[in-house]
Amino acid sequence: MREEQRHRAVTAFQAFLTTPLEEQLRRHQTTSPESAALALFHDVVTHVPAYRAFLTQQGISYNSIQTFEDFANLPLITKNNYHSCYPLTDLCRNGQLDLCDMIAVSSGSTGKPTFWPRFLTDELQIATRFEQIFHDSFHADTRRTLAVICFSLGTWVGGMYTTNCCRYLASKGYPVTVVTPGNNKDEIFRVVQELGLSFEQVVLLGYPPFLKDVIDTGIARGVEWQRYQMKWVMAGEVFSEEWRSLVGERVGSTNPCYDSASLYGTADAGVLGNETPLSICIRRFLAKNPDVAKRLFGESRLPTLVQYDPLSRFFEVYEDTLLFSGDNGIPLVRYHISDHGGLIAYEAMLEFLAEWGFDPVAELQEGRGIHPLPFVYVFGRSNFTVSYFGANIYPENVTVGLEQPVIREWVTGKFVLQVKEDADQDRFLSVVVELAPGSEASDEKRDAIASSILSQLLRLNSEFANYVPKQYQLPQVELAPMGDPEYFPLGVKHRYTRS
Repeated sequence: MREEQRHRAVTAFQAFLTTPLEEQLRRHQTTSPESAALALFHDVVTHVPAYRAFLTQQGISYNSIQTFEDFANLPLITKNNYHSCYPLTDLCRNGQLDLCDMIAVSSGSTGKPTFWPRFLTDELQIATRFEQIFHDSFHADTRRTLAVICFSLGTWVGGMYTTNCCRYLASKGYPVTVVTPGNNKDEIFRVVQELGLSFEQVVLLGYPPFLKDVIDTGIARGVEWQRYQMKWVMAGEVFSEEWRSLVGERVGSTNPCYDSASLYGTADAGVLGNETPLSICIRRFLAKNPDVAKRLFGESRLPTLVQYDPLSRFFEVYEDTLLFSGDNGIPLVRYHISDHGGLIAYEAMLEFLAEWGFDPVAELQEGRGIHPLPFVYVFGRSNFTVSYFGANIYPENVTVGLEQPVIREWVTGKFVLQVKEDADQDRFLSVVVELAPGSEASDEKRDAIASSILSQLLRLNSEFANYVPKQYQLPQVELAPMGDPEYFPLGVKHRYTRS
């Protein structure tokens, strides 16, 4: 038995149970996030063998890092230059993997799993992100709530992490009951219809396109969603405010700022930030005013916009991409996740909106969900992946499908991978493939290529195989002639993905 482990768990759990949410979310006003990040560095370099070895290899004397300015000059770590280069045990504190009690798995571009261990204390700080949503948005402190976990279960991070965090809310006193059908639609319908009326509201938690599929299929099967006072929590993908409104209409939502929320998370470190009623209110204003959004974000597309606790996850911006530092089973210091985005301070956001005559605080008459937390906006991964039902899909996976016998004779190997929406705003995976010279398009070739790509996605990408419902897995392939000006212009560096 390890008394230290027991003490860690008891201390963290007691703090979670007894600290009011409002107090937790205001800590950054009296404790410097920069000082906390520097303290994390000193703790990690003292106790994590891999990080000490990493700095030594970089020629850095860790004793010289004494100020935040020093911290801000530390080299970035990534999955490739850090996680993949050292034994898993050395990435953990004291070189002990067994100090963690759970391991999640994410799959990379080759399909090789990446392991991310964690301990109860890591989950408890993430549980606060769920508490923000359930308390501030759903009023779950006073409403009997059924939380239906629709994320894939198993070793993948979403389902088990979400389940645990929702149960911690129940331990804190929230009248929340958790049920875990996973991404089994028939089971989701059964638990909602048989249990839902015993509660004052039902919350579905899952990936956006899957939740929409659940809702649409349920309507077709006669599920009366309006009877259950539906709420929903999402993660993994950027979606439009039109999409939020459409889904809300189909379940009877009347208050879009308080009926749903999205999480910004990663297998590497859990949830990094979350939508709040305030951030949703702002995003819906920006969706109606694209010129204002472009002034704010610098792009015409609308990113995910969330708030974050800088004492839990300390964000920085590097060349228009995000990096963060945070404590986990594998502590991360200046970890570069290649997400394209930026940061906006709370007061700076309100001042900017005031210039355009908009006051989101006044707009939210309920008053809940307004915390002076900074904002982070995320366009998505900058390393050429696309996100589909929460699974990261890599061009390398598609390439293998085009390299199979016979098919490789028809194509050049170039393609454009993207996620599109049909007229009903259902998402599908689109792959436009460039034909080889002298090769003509046909239905037979298109079907064979789609089947080959699907086969390799299922083989190489475990997230795709487990996250994406079978009816949405087959990509829609379009065949284009060589040099097609829209997708394969000559003389231009080719990009294999599009947003």
